[in-house]
Amino acid sequence: MKTLYFGAAALVIAAGGWWASRPDKVPGTESDTATISTTSSDQMVQVSMPALEGDALIGSRVFAANCAACHGDQVGGIDGAGPPLIHKIYEPGHHGDMSFVLAAKRGVTSHHWPFGNMAPIDGITDAEIAMVITFVRTVQRENGIF
Repeated sequence: MKTLYFGAAALVIAAGGWWASRPDKVPGTESDTATISTTSSDQMVQVSMPALEGDALIGSRVFAANCAACHGDQVGGIDGAGPPLIHKIYEPGHHGDMSFVLAAKRGVTSHHWPFGNMAPIDGITDAEIAMVITFVRTVQRENGIF
C-alpha cells in the first residue's frame, strides 16, 4: 500500500514539475506573471511589502539572517543567487508549506530555476521555519499569490 502512495506522490510531483516548467510558463517569459524589477535593487521581481506583525515580523528577521542573501530581503530573488519566492511557482497549491520545511532542513536539488542546488540551513529550528513560512505567505498574499 505504501508503494501505491509513493507512486502516486511521485506522479503528482512529476506532473507539477512538468506544469511549472512548460515553455509558456518559464520564468522571465512574456507569459510570466512576475514583474521584473527595473529598479537598482538586487531583487529580480518587484515586491509590495505588507505591514508585518507577530510571527510574520519575526519570520522576516529569521529570513533576513538565513535566506535573504540568495532570495532577497523582500523575497524577490537575487539574480545569480536564488529565485524569487514571490512567484506563482511557490504558491501554496504548488509548493506547500512542507516544501519550505524540507528545503530548510534537507536542501533542494535545482529543478525550476538555473541557480543550482540549495544547501540545508544549518541550525534553523522548526519554530523559526514556521515563522519564515508565515512571513513568505504573508508577502505572497500581498502580491496576489494565494
